[in-house]
Amino acid sequence: MITYLEFEKPVAELETRIKELKASAGEGAVNIDAEVKKLEAKVEAQLKAIYAKLTPWQKTQVARHPARPHLKDITSALITDFTPLAGDRKFGEDCAIIGGPGRFRGRPVMVMGHEKGSDTASRLKHNFGMAKPEGYRKAVRLMEMADRFGLPVISFVDTSGAFPGIHAEERGQAEAIARSTEACLKLGTPMVAAIVGEGGSGGAVALATANRIIMLEHSVYAVISPEGCASILWRTSDKAADAAAAMKQTAQDLKALNLIDVIVPEPVGGAHRSPQAAIKMLGDAVETQLSTMDGMGTDAVRDDRRAKFLAMGR
Repeated sequence: MITYLEFEKPVAELETRIKELKASAGEGAVNIDAEVKKLEAKVEAQLKAIYAKLTPWQKTQVARHPARPHLKDITSALITDFTPLAGDRKFGEDCAIIGGPGRFRGRPVMVMGHEKGSDTASRLKHNFGMAKPEGYRKAVRLMEMADRFGLPVISFVDTSGAFPGIHAEERGQAEAIARSTEACLKLGTPMVAAIVGEGGSGGAVALATANRIIMLEHSVYAVISPEGCASILWRTSDKAADAAAAMKQTAQDLKALNLIDVIVPEPVGGAHRSPQAAIKMLGDAVETQLSTMDGMGTDAVRDDRRAKFLAMGR
């Protein structure tokens, strides 16, 4: 069952009509093929028109859609021989970040990313993709292992931000995020980061300080959520749409500012309508970016990454 967003109401009405026609056809001998095809063409046209002019706030809603591809969907489709590794060797396991070695289209790699979960039980298990210090320390452990074995790192970012709970702060949340960001910068192997949904705050940066940063077309990447920004500036979250526009958080805005490298197109109607097609396009983009760094030595990889971030804002 498709979950429709507020601005998708015209599409919802058309698709409801298609279902009704198909159900009525099953009850008799009436041929409704022509009418169904006509309505399906209208749905396609409506989706193209709607998604061609999404506002930043609407893109935020699309980026948060529960049916968007999650990390487990991506790894099952793109990574073979994936072996998830648990624990940070200091405190415990954090299920909000999953990672381990595997093969990406025949290439040995280290994969890691945020997992939000797809139903109530899994969302609770993965803490809605909001990692605690042990999650970021696990990411550091994985990157150090990748460096030791010469494995390129691929990260998939989808989080509203690091977990803000008191116990996370007591265990050194800010320090853990800083260490993870530092590990990205020190990594001697190529790193590609993909923003596949929300890229929220330091919780995203900790896994996205990469040589190449790519974003799905309707994903967002910002220092704070629109609601958080609005509550600080206007003392109300009702201004979230204004904050989303002001923060320049869409893939298109960030590409124009040279903060990301590539925008990966999504299927018509967003990645949540055709997850496998979206994952295929994402995989192609990751492969292309990794191939641009083939043959680069350790120093060259670090210099490339350093130059990228020093150039931002200039």
